[in-house]
Amino acid sequence: MAQDTDVVVIGMGVGGEHVAGRLTDAGLDVVAVEAELLGGECPYWACIPSKMMIRGGNLLAETRRVPGMAGQATVAPDFGPVAARIRDEATTDWDDQIAVDRFTDKGGTFVRGHGRLTGPGRVEVDGQEFAARRGVVLATGSAPQVPPVPGLADVPFWTNRDAVSVKEPPASLLVLGGGAVGLELAQVFARFGTRVTLVEAVQRLAPAEEPEVGDLLADVLRAEGVTVRTGATATGARHSGAAFHLSLEDGEEVSGQRLLVATGRRPRLKGLGLETVGLDPDARALDVDGRQRAAPGVWGVGDLTGRGLFTHVAMYQGEIAARDILGEGGPDADYRALPRATFTDPEVGSVGLTEHQAREQGLRVRAGVAQLLSSTRGWIHKAGNQGLIKLVEDADRGVLVGATSVGPAGGEVLYGLAVAVQAEVPVDGLRHMMYAYPTFHRAVEDALNAMPNG
Repeated sequence: MAQDTDVVVIGMGVGGEHVAGRLTDAGLDVVAVEAELLGGECPYWACIPSKMMIRGGNLLAETRRVPGMAGQATVAPDFGPVAARIRDEATTDWDDQIAVDRFTDKGGTFVRGHGRLTGPGRVEVDGQEFAARRGVVLATGSAPQVPPVPGLADVPFWTNRDAVSVKEPPASLLVLGGGAVGLELAQVFARFGTRVTLVEAVQRLAPAEEPEVGDLLADVLRAEGVTVRTGATATGARHSGAAFHLSLEDGEEVSGQRLLVATGRRPRLKGLGLETVGLDPDARALDVDGRQRAAPGVWGVGDLTGRGLFTHVAMYQGEIAARDILGEGGPDADYRALPRATFTDPEVGSVGLTEHQAREQGLRVRAGVAQLLSSTRGWIHKAGNQGLIKLVEDADRGVLVGATSVGPAGGEVLYGLAVAVQAEVPVDGLRHMMYAYPTFHRAVEDALNAMPNG
């Protein structure tokens, strides 16, 4: 016999956890279902541990820059303390059982297992059945996308989970994929002494960002000893026992002790029983409306919606879904100012449309670019001052529709630009405001001045 409840949340990553917590706090009877760790990918294998690794690598890089600033200094890479910190803090600050206890102490019910829909408002979890009076929230996240490279499925490659779990860096590493994950981890391992070869099929790194970003990051990584291969399609993969080998379309072969596949992620929709509520189980992503509704009594939040595979998107959508379930007001989802951050050194922050995307939408575009090293703060900063600001204006409306901030604090500088895009602040107003001196964000003024007239 099915157990009655108000809401069932399938998937307790950051989005599902936010929804379940909000609804429980509001007095609803909530059953939360998770097959792995409560908290999902972000605290255990993605955002948090990777940024710990990046922090360690950045400290090494900054120390190595000292000879160019104030004398001689050498620092030998030591990955052990960083790996130990990741393991210790991931099991202390983000403990699965602590999170479960916190949720159940608030009155929620937690079930460990694989949940699937069996009909409207009906969920089965490894033999247990639940009937949800208000509905079901799907928040099952995403999984690594493995490209159809011949032989790749037959070799023991790494995903991001393996990469952040190692105790010692490999002597050499192949990284397949030049997006955010591939870039961040390639730089980290290189800074701890690994010989890294980065392979990207398209003609530039960070293909989702402005072309200037990919060019700048390629220069930075090459200067740090990373072999960067862009426009290099992998046509085969094999493992000889001691090394991994990737065959490339141009006939060359690259090798490494380990192989990290970082070619994106795909929404987890398989096995959810979507067909029982009239939804397509073979869709690329779960289609939701502005209130996160996928079907009557079914909401979707996070990666499986395909609206941006980021923790902040999942939490943003989770709040909207919670408000809708509780009958509260508030605006629909708005992705005009969706922010993105890649935590390379220099950091890459971007929001809204790229120049290419804006032109594809038929906008009359004005764009301006300023190099950070030409700014006063960049000149002061010296070593490690690579970066840029790029602004994209809808010239007919006179507002920014996109912006990119790259630099030592690129993700933080992005905040003001994100507000400008979201609030549609007139560009003329941005031109005539005061920018604190000498700051990195003052380069925004330079980018505005670089925009063509007319």
